[in-house]
Amino acid sequence: MTQTLSNPIAIKTKYAVSWEKLPDDFKLPDDPVENIDQPLLAAALREALELAGFIIAEMLIASNFGLCAKVNDKTVVKAPDWVYIPSVLPAAAGEIRRSYTPNAEGEFPAVVMEFLSDTNEVEYSMKPTYPYGKWRFYEQILQVPVYVIFEPKSGVLEVYRLSLSGEYEQQEPDANQRFWIESMGLFLGVWEGEKSQRSGYWLRWWDENGNLLLWGAERVEQERLRGDRLAAYLRSQGIDPDGI
Repeated sequence: MTQTLSNPIAIKTKYAVSWEKLPDDFKLPDDPVENIDQPLLAAALREALELAGFIIAEMLIASNFGLCAKVNDKTVVKAPDWVYIPSVLPAAAGEIRRSYTPNAEGEFPAVVMEFLSDTNEVEYSMKPTYPYGKWRFYEQILQVPVYVIFEPKSGVLEVYRLSLSGEYEQQEPDANQRFWIESMGLFLGVWEGEKSQRSGYWLRWWDENGNLLLWGAERVEQERLRGDRLAAYLRSQGIDPDGI
């Protein structure tokens, strides 16, 4: 896809960054989710990974979840629509993780995603001053290797990778219009169809061989079709499948 969702102007600024876990009494932002699409898209991404056995205990995969850092002595919290962190330290017994501070609590995020809404443009803001735009925060402060921007209404998907110069560079999709996410060993692409009473564009995963990672309902349908084919074969051999 050639449409460009964002083209921020790079501004070089140095930051003094420290990594301190938020105190328990820190009041996190309580911004409402922009629309019903965002949680559905995030849940669908996780569902396919879960059913494929990709998710293991030390990973953190979350949506609308605060990533934290102290920048120039001010605490900054940004909540991507979807985040993948390969390895985190286990939470204390009985503790519910309210936010995540890289380095202090485990590895840095490997992938962040934003699902664009009609009114929200902070996903690609390069605002260089506090409280900073999300693009700025992911690129210059957290230095997240892969930043994904998806516009659900049009199906436009952009994937950016952090270059050696420390700036995001837009990636080109392969012949199947998919992007290889190396840290996950999976392809990410756009799929059009219906799920959860929502019809439209979705983000989907494919394995290295090009096989789509299925959702639960798709797996059930796949098993039903296999059963129908087996029953038809048995009948062709004069065997009643219901009598087996």
